[in-house]
Amino acid sequence: MAGSTQTLGWGIAGCGWVARDFVAPAVTEARNADPVALLDPSPGALSATGKLAPQASRHTDLGEFLSGPGLDAVYVATPNHLHREIVEAAAAAGKHVLCEKPLAPALPDAEAMAAACRRAGVVLSTAFDQRFHAAHRRLRRLVSEGALGTVCSVRIHYACWLPPEWSEDNWRADPGRAGGGALTDLAPHGLDLVQYLLDESLESVSARLQRRVFDYPVEDGAALVGNTGSGVLFLQHVSYSTPEVYPRRTLEVSGTRALAVTTDTLGQEPGGTLELVRASDGSRERVEIPSEENLSPFTGQIESFSRTILEGREPDHGPERDLHTMRLLEEAASAIPSGSPESSSQKKIQKTKEKTKEKTKGETA
Repeated sequence: MAGSTQTLGWGIAGCGWVARDFVAPAVTEARNADPVALLDPSPGALSATGKLAPQASRHTDLGEFLSGPGLDAVYVATPNHLHREIVEAAAAAGKHVLCEKPLAPALPDAEAMAAACRRAGVVLSTAFDQRFHAAHRRLRRLVSEGALGTVCSVRIHYACWLPPEWSEDNWRADPGRAGGGALTDLAPHGLDLVQYLLDESLESVSARLQRRVFDYPVEDGAALVGNTGSGVLFLQHVSYSTPEVYPRRTLEVSGTRALAVTTDTLGQEPGGTLELVRASDGSRERVEIPSEENLSPFTGQIESFSRTILEGREPDHGPERDLHTMRLLEEAASAIPSGSPESSSQKKIQKTKEKTKEKTKGETA
């Protein structure tokens, strides 16, 4: 029963493909969660997502959505520029919030959202589902146990093919609504994941942007390099312009005793492989993941957040870690040399963001 001590009643704000294909199934599958409400301005989107959660009420009005019975927590899956209004309204209504990344297109908005939830006494977390992939959780244990020796570097390749015709309304290529392109959309996953795997924070990150294939007003690729406080190097390539048939999603953690390599674990689905390459003889060992652990990353995330609220404990990571990740990205973007093509692109993105923010004040989903 939603709202009881056994399950948490969830609402989903924004019923696009992420909600339809991943969030709604995860809330339905989670052992300690129930879907009770859906919010979207589109009847078609509500209907498509509602088929996966037929017991959930459907709303086009934010106030009605938040005031419905049994609602304890809200998953925010709207375009980025709408996050702040929904999160602040949910906090004011006493609802806990799990919000898609980034928290907002700009850091000041994200900081205001975190402050609103803190004042209201509700939990706010960013939906970094990669923390809950079984292979990544196993890899974190291997790192902490010293199986890799002294970790020297982490390298991530996280890419996809996202042409302009990918969807009817590709807001991810709209700088006003998304806040940026591949850097804003894909890089946060890797930034969060490396800090999760190593259990330490990145200290600095620099970036270079690319507009190579698609004529977006945002970048279609980016490269990042950074380091942790202990000196681990971090490298990441993200892209909207990598064909789907290529190996597009790999993670390498290099240590003095072994190299860990994951293939096809970055993304929304369970599965993929985790291997260790031994420094002693170059032999490769497949690390098996028990089937009962190999849940959808979204399901694991929903269960973890629900457990946090139901048990009344502090979350494993709160908004401060997420705000730190956003600061790293903004600092990296602002440090791009003036006069470069990347710098010119960033200025255009910023102008569009400011115009969109004024234009869309008052939108709800």
